[in-house]
Amino acid sequence: MTPDEYCQDKAARSGSSFYYSFLFLPPPKRRAITAFYAFCREVDDAVDDAIEPAIARTKLDWWRTEVQRFAAGTPEHPVTRAMLPFRDEGAITPERLGLVIDGMQMDLEQTRYLDYKGLKHYCHLVAGVVGLVSAGIFGQTRPETSTYAEKFGLAFQLTNIIRDVGDDARRGRIYLPIEDLQRFNVKAAQILKRESSPEFIALMKFQADRARAVYAEALAALPAEDRRAQRAGLIMGAIYRTLLDEIEADNFPVLSHRVSLTPLRKLWIAWRTWVFGWKA
Repeated sequence: MTPDEYCQDKAARSGSSFYYSFLFLPPPKRRAITAFYAFCREVDDAVDDAIEPAIARTKLDWWRTEVQRFAAGTPEHPVTRAMLPFRDEGAITPERLGLVIDGMQMDLEQTRYLDYKGLKHYCHLVAGVVGLVSAGIFGQTRPETSTYAEKFGLAFQLTNIIRDVGDDARRGRIYLPIEDLQRFNVKAAQILKRESSPEFIALMKFQADRARAVYAEALAALPAEDRRAQRAGLIMGAIYRTLLDEIEADNFPVLSHRVSLTPLRKLWIAWRTWVFGWKA
């Protein structure tokens, strides 16, 4: 299996909405974004799949060393080998790969966030940086597109947090800011026990409205000159925003199960957005 085939398999097996946005890209861009996405999956799995935090830290340390090898042009892992041809194009940099690892490290060291400001820092590392890399791969000509990309990354991560409240609670993690829980009179213990309530539904409605506002801010920041080149990112936005709408339409059942869109529906949204565009 070649490095590119390894990355393609990793992306396809993940079932992620991101995979559907890659399908419409020309081959060189598709190879670059698929390799970068596979890297993100590898370091994320290093944390989520590890039985002991010490094992996860050891794996992340290995990846930090691998990023150094990537920078030197001597990577060992299939995903870093697949990314190497794109290292000098400006989007996939060792510095950005290191920031993604920093974000995964936070999952080992922090399970609560006091306020939205602190949560946004985490989201920048695990999603905003991903948005910046993606925008660069897709084709960025204007500096304002970086604002769009980072805000889109934030919106995606806020949607992920809403979708994964129950799964995260099983791992002892709560990404909803403590200040928001206090505002809506929702106890952390209630979330950890996965007990819904009218107060919890109100809290989640607030989180969904916040995410929608960030989607709108992101789209407003995207310059017209880069809109066509960024269609793959807009596909991601359309799929994630539809997922958010589905979760709310189901009255936020996120403590009991994970809401998802079918592959066929994701493909339909991807095709429609590639052809006709998307508006938040």
